[in-house]
Amino acid sequence: MNTPIRADGPTPERARREGPHRAQPLPPVTACAAAAHGSPAYVHGYSDDEARRLGDQADTLVRLLHAGTAYPAGSRVLEVGCGVGAQTVHLVHGSPGARITALDRSASSLAQARAHLAAHAPHALDRVRWHHADLHDLPFPDGSFDHVFLCFVLEHLPDPVRALTALRRVLRPGGTVTAIEGDHGSAVFHPDSPAARRVIGHQVRLQAAAGGNALVGRQLQPLLGAAGYTEVSVRPRTVYADASRPDLVQGFTRRTFIAMVESVRADALAAGLTGPADWDRGVADLRRTAEPGGTFHYAFFKAVAVA
Repeated sequence: MNTPIRADGPTPERARREGPHRAQPLPPVTACAAAAHGSPAYVHGYSDDEARRLGDQADTLVRLLHAGTAYPAGSRVLEVGCGVGAQTVHLVHGSPGARITALDRSASSLAQARAHLAAHAPHALDRVRWHHADLHDLPFPDGSFDHVFLCFVLEHLPDPVRALTALRRVLRPGGTVTAIEGDHGSAVFHPDSPAARRVIGHQVRLQAAAGGNALVGRQLQPLLGAAGYTEVSVRPRTVYADASRPDLVQGFTRRTFIAMVESVRADALAAGLTGPADWDRGVADLRRTAEPGGTFHYAFFKAVAVA
């Protein structure tokens, strides 16, 4: 759910053929243009609304996702795919003595990240260095960092093992990597609705066509093992929202998950996955899960491994 790092990947046709759910091939659509040039497209887009959604998501889930992540004073920490800085703010709050290097392939996102940190953690400005760079061409010597942190990055990459292997190079022996990812297959809600499940499936297919994988959370353990890490530990971090938890209903169900699905409407229609009436029916049913009597469940997966 964050800004992707550029990576050479499969053609759009291969991504469609091999993506989740073995979907029928999609017609050529503009959403796949970046993947056709070797870069995975960020299926959520780079709008101001998306930047706000990322901030809402990070703030709502900070206790859930960042619990247990606290780096010792003086630690050299690399945050990969920092995007607009939504997670960076929480990293500096949770590890006030660590030295953070935040990296992203988007110069405009980095500018937003600097501004976000200045607004929400101005005291930490001198502890964060910013790098405009590619994940597969890291401008750091071997063993430069004690820890690597990446959140919602692997889901946008066509070859997560290659990415994790590149990160292992810049970790010192015994250093750790922390990876956090979601899994759209874990979404369970009431009232249940085939139409709502279909619109979630359309987002999964679009992300696959763009070179990513919205179901990657369940794969973290084998991916890290294949990249050469040891002592891999993966734990689910579950979000459950109902009327007794209005902060999660608003912050996660409405402003994070449903907003994410709604953002791909134009791409889903352009790809011929659905029609306007069916899409709107599915989103309306999804919104019912955030109303009185509705419930919503989703699982994130947090992995920690040793280089």
